[in-house]
Amino acid sequence: MTNHTARLDHVVLWVADPVAAAGFYGRMLGLEPLRVTEFAEGKVPFPSVRVNEETILDLAPLTLAERVPAFPGSAGHPVNHICLSLPSDDFDTLRARLADHAVPMTDIGHDSYGARGEAPRNFYFRDPDGNVVEARHYG
Repeated sequence: MTNHTARLDHVVLWVADPVAAAGFYGRMLGLEPLRVTEFAEGKVPFPSVRVNEETILDLAPLTLAERVPAFPGSAGHPVNHICLSLPSDDFDTLRARLADHAVPMTDIGHDSYGARGEAPRNFYFRDPDGNVVEARHYG
C-alpha cells in the first residue's frame, strides 16, 4: 500500500429519487444514510450514504444537474461504475441479499485488478437509477 495523503472523499451519483436511493444503499449494502431527513425537509440539496469514515456517495437529484457548478458540460454526465471492496463474508451476504430482492447481477468474475491488486471475486449490479456498482473482495 502506498503512503499517499490523498484520499477519495466522495462520488456523486445522479438519481431520480434521492430518498429511495439512500434506502436502497442502506438496505442492500448496509451504508449509513446521511442527511435524508434534512433533504426531505428541503434544508440540503441532496442526501448521502457513508461508505467508510473517509468516503461518502452523494445521491444528487437529476433536477440539480443543470445548476451544479462543475466543469462545463460535466453535470449529469454518467459514471461508468463505482466499486466497493467488502470483506469476503459481506460479499457473499450482499450477493444473497440482492438475489432475495430480485436485483439483477452479473455472474461472479475472478482476478479483477483494482486498488489493492487482484481481487479473487467480483460482480456487478445496478441501483434503481441504473448506476452500476461493482462489489469485490480481496484476500
